[in-house]
Amino acid sequence: MQIELIKGHGSGNDFLIIDELTNGYSFSESERANLARLLCNRQSDLGADGILFVMKSDRARARMRVFNADGSEASMCGNGLRLVARVVCEQFGLTEAIIETMKANLKVSKQEDLIHDVQTYQVEISPVLFELKALPLNLNKPTLFNERIAELSEELRFTALAVPNPHLITIVETDQLQINIQRQLSEKVNGPNALFPDGVNVSFVKPLQKGSIYVRTFERGVGFTNACGTAMSASSVVSCLSGLNENEKVIDVYNNGGRVQCVVHEFEGKYSIDLIGNATYLYKASVMINLEDATFSLISREEFSEQETYKLLESEAGQFLEKML
Repeated sequence: MQIELIKGHGSGNDFLIIDELTNGYSFSESERANLARLLCNRQSDLGADGILFVMKSDRARARMRVFNADGSEASMCGNGLRLVARVVCEQFGLTEAIIETMKANLKVSKQEDLIHDVQTYQVEISPVLFELKALPLNLNKPTLFNERIAELSEELRFTALAVPNPHLITIVETDQLQINIQRQLSEKVNGPNALFPDGVNVSFVKPLQKGSIYVRTFERGVGFTNACGTAMSASSVVSCLSGLNENEKVIDVYNNGGRVQCVVHEFEGKYSIDLIGNATYLYKASVMINLEDATFSLISREEFSEQETYKLLESEAGQFLEKML
């Protein structure tokens, strides 16, 4: 089986994009999971955090499915949705569209470049759910906001929410970023445990200044990533609920892969987030795949030049973080 794909990234969160709209590919559920495990392996010629399948939809312009590197399916991916938004908008000559995801049909749109020549898209992140059963999180209470979980830490306070994939957020100081506690508790809640039977994304959030936060995320099914779009969105909501930032105002969210912007909206107790960031193409490739043997060979690879421009944004973000952390 020969497959054409594009590798791209949102804030350094990198994906292989397989376009089923124009290529006519069709995969079984097991094939999608096996493709993710095979092609996303960092020891291979490709490697990525996951695969984005761009598919036909009966309810929207296109449908997105996201498979993590371990073969599990994610219900949502904000960084990946920006890449899918670009694929769909460029393919149909659009500046905005509706994309079907597992839990919701979401609006996406082309935006002014974050910096010159960095392709930038805005995507809707919703629904936002605070009920612990939505994650699920097994605690004897309906919600969790800025509270301790004794099994995880005596010091840290956590907020739990689903957007719609599950997130556990804690606001920390710089010294808490520099110790190993995030890895330890993240591996605990993503292994066999009584609290999170399906695992959870764990984010440490450091306020920088009014309107700016830093987010580092251990992503369920992946591990530490340069950035997680839904985690940055969820962290922005928590920063507003905590009084650190304000609804309807732009929040600059810094991460190890660069910077995005989030705007938190609230209407009658319901929240949504605009996530605005890059959708950068790295290269396009053609691969020959043998799923029976779990092998593939790289036929061709053609580099894009967009990463050189993105490095300017990455450098700018890195210099700011050096001063603030």
